Amino acid sequence: MEITPEILINSFGEVEAQAVYQVVKQNGDLAGFARKFMHHEDYRVARVALWALTKGTDKELSALQPMLHEFIDLTMSTENSSVRRLSLNIIERLEMKEDDMRTDFLDFCFEHMVDINEFPGVQTLCMKLAYRMCQFYPELMDELKRTIEAMQIEYYKPAVKSLRARILSGKFK
Repeated sequence: MEITPEILINSFGEVEAQAVYQVVKQNGDLAGFARKFMHHEDYRVARVALWALTKGTDKELSALQPMLHEFIDLTMSTENSSVRRLSLNIIERLEMKEDDMRTDFLDFCFEHMVDINEFPGVQTLCMKLAYRMCQFYPELMDELKRTIEAMQIEYYKPAVKSLRARILSGKFK
């Protein structure tokens, strides 16, 4: 079975997303599926394609490792918050080495983790990814901690408050 934009656009629930993922997994080309649909002009197609990919295990998603920077570019360029959140979710599940660190992406994560108009899922994923990138450089970790200490916490949802507290207490790894 071939996954088409029409199939994706008509996939609204968890069951459909799982079914799409199972077909993609069976076809054995997660990267090809991602490249075909992640930049689709209809954000609904891109959203469901990315959502389906998030159904994979971390081991299965490791097939997307060579696309790390493509997902980062998508995250930073999309205007759609769902596509942004789902691409961040995939990035968060991939390995990130010191050589993969991009200052433009770190700046993006810093900006979006404190943006009170951003969705909490995006804020927390950006905070997690900023933490991972800052671990490579102690001076950046200090900057991250200063930034999250300065957050006016009353404006944030519980998920953001919790992650912030875990990072500041040293209990987040």
